[in-house]
Amino acid sequence: MKKLALMLLPVPFTVLAPVAHAQSSVTLYGVIDEAFQFVHNADAQGNNLYRMQGGNLQGSRWGLKGTEDLGGGLKAIFQLESGFDINSGTSQQGNRLFGRQAFVGLTHQQYGTLTLGRQYDPVVDMVQPLTADNYWGSTFATPGDVDNNDNSSRTNNAIKYLSPQFAGFQIEGMYAFGGVAGATGSQQTWSAAASYVTGPFSIAAGYVRMHNANSTIPRTNWTSSSDGMFDGGFQNLAYETAKWVGIGSVAVQYVAGPWTFGGRYSNAQYKADAQSLFPSNQRYNVAGGFVNYALTPASLIGVGYTWTHSAGDTSATYNQVSLGGDYNLSKRTDVYLVGAWQHANGTQRVPSATGSILTTAVASVADYGLNGSSSSQIMVSLGIRHKF
Repeated sequence: MKKLALMLLPVPFTVLAPVAHAQSSVTLYGVIDEAFQFVHNADAQGNNLYRMQGGNLQGSRWGLKGTEDLGGGLKAIFQLESGFDINSGTSQQGNRLFGRQAFVGLTHQQYGTLTLGRQYDPVVDMVQPLTADNYWGSTFATPGDVDNNDNSSRTNNAIKYLSPQFAGFQIEGMYAFGGVAGATGSQQTWSAAASYVTGPFSIAAGYVRMHNANSTIPRTNWTSSSDGMFDGGFQNLAYETAKWVGIGSVAVQYVAGPWTFGGRYSNAQYKADAQSLFPSNQRYNVAGGFVNYALTPASLIGVGYTWTHSAGDTSATYNQVSLGGDYNLSKRTDVYLVGAWQHANGTQRVPSATGSILTTAVASVADYGLNGSSSSQIMVSLGIRHKF
């Protein structure tokens, strides 16, 4: 029994390779996030919704990551991360086994890190951590996630380089192959970002361009090396036939004792061409801010505001106010209460049997994909999160 108990000890665990200088480590980790959720005006009939909903502060996941010391300061690294729905047990990210991340690479303290595989783009890596989404998850994110603030999109076939940090500066670049013979640009993705940290102040900015498949006939969906941000919200669901989507983002953060202040701006453009099922370019300007206050070392409260305005093909404005509270029961387990109110006005384009049509804008909090029947929607989630 003692031997069996030792075999069942929790990881991380370390494995020593046969070569004396080559030490390897592999870590099993994960997050389980579950909540009871109430939504006012959750569907086209304006009904209220009561349900269990996972992945509010963080998407539920399990993963493996590891390193091998190759000598001379060089290490091999890898990460495999699988997202799942806690309420059904099914895989997320298009039913992929390792849909969140899957990459291998090399890292050196002096020369930086090179990774290859399915990965987040540099804007997600550098800009998103300075936004409210990093602390409070989807309930504080952009309506429809039109600017990928909630990390809806990952990128396949990607080569990514992260520089070492020098005097507070760091840069990152990525290119993902579309994999189409004779059409190098079809389905490709490229991105770059930079950050600067000095004491309590941080700033980051970046740009990502995701290309859809080339076509000589009208497209019917999104086919790219990147997943795109089409999660069911009416804010951008009608634009998945875009030729490309380009997003520029900047965020700042300042920490003063128990206070954390943050602000951000992004511009997302959905490019139309003759094969798109919408008539003209669509763009979204997003501005937001948040304030967190640590009541105690174990408790945090926060408030956030997001303004999203569409222009070009439509003209709609979405105002969203979010509130959150989090209490740590231990180093690995916390309970939370988060909520949001959103108001929409103007016009938005929605999918239809013939392609898409213009309608009056309706509220849909963050990127949960619950499109209400009117201009306002309320969402509240009471949950628990456990990390291992």
